[in-house]
Amino acid sequence: MLGPADVRRLADVLGVRPTKQRGQNFVIDPNTVRRIVRTAEVGPDDTVLEVGPGLGSLTLALLQTARHVTAVEIDDTLAAALPATVEARLPQRAGDFRLVHEDALRVTELPGPPPTALVANLPYNVAVPVLLHLLATFPGIERTLVMVQSEVADRLAAAPGSKVYGVPSVKAAWYCDVKRAGAIGRNVFWPAPNVDSGLVSLVRRPHPPRTDVRREEVFAVVDAAFAQRRKTLRAALAGWAGSGAAAEEVLRAAGVSPQARGESLTVTEFTAIAEAGARLRGTPPPSGPHGSDGTDGARQTARAQEPGTARTSAATRTPAAAHETDRERPA
Repeated sequence: MLGPADVRRLADVLGVRPTKQRGQNFVIDPNTVRRIVRTAEVGPDDTVLEVGPGLGSLTLALLQTARHVTAVEIDDTLAAALPATVEARLPQRAGDFRLVHEDALRVTELPGPPPTALVANLPYNVAVPVLLHLLATFPGIERTLVMVQSEVADRLAAAPGSKVYGVPSVKAAWYCDVKRAGAIGRNVFWPAPNVDSGLVSLVRRPHPPRTDVRREEVFAVVDAAFAQRRKTLRAALAGWAGSGAAAEEVLRAAGVSPQARGESLTVTEFTAIAEAGARLRGTPPPSGPHGSDGTDGARQTARAQEPGTARTSAATRTPAAAHETDRERPA
């Protein structure tokens, strides 16, 4: 484990100076990383995907429990140093660790066995698109535990009818059962951020919602419904459907009130709207991997369909990612 003195010493050796611009806030509390591993229910049969390992505090804790850990790190200095840290601290487990030096939003394949769990301290400004991209790209991920800004955690785990229920809530629910899994204070990071953090647990559904339309078609409805969340669905979906009258026809065919708002709908109801729209347009149902299993070409389409395509550096953000998650974050 890396304690406060270890983290500062390693950062000094590497010449790493945590900056607000890059959103670098390193976990310095061993009890916190143990708690994350325990809450994630990582076991000896798991292959864990970690995003943003930083100096390696969480990586070392994961390696003490999991069968294999693959870490994705975009920072040049941190990526170069992490394998040596693992070798020095856990030489007996170094062969079970892989480092992928890449933007997490660009990762479409990983070395070694496919991941069964995702555990990550996600950059706040791109937390949602990174999470959704990885869930789409690696369907073998059964359990996920992410540490994000507290406000983002609330949005991910929100239920229909909540004031913070929105695009992240619905899209996460497409893949997983989602819940808050605890709070993380500011003092476990160096330097301490100006926001609180939260843990979110996501357990993969055995099957996504059964449907004859592609996932991106459902997500297009979700995006349109929340683009103007104060409007009724008849008005909010007018652009998507072609007109207000067409939107009303689709909504009635789906069994959804045209006067409802997106914040009141479940992922199943959004799916029904997408299906009704496809029927009324006469769109033929997809076949093969684009059918009702919900995988629908994840590797090819994930970047296009999720809210934002920013890099996993806090210095970069897209309008969609900023709208859903903009705040400072620990890394």
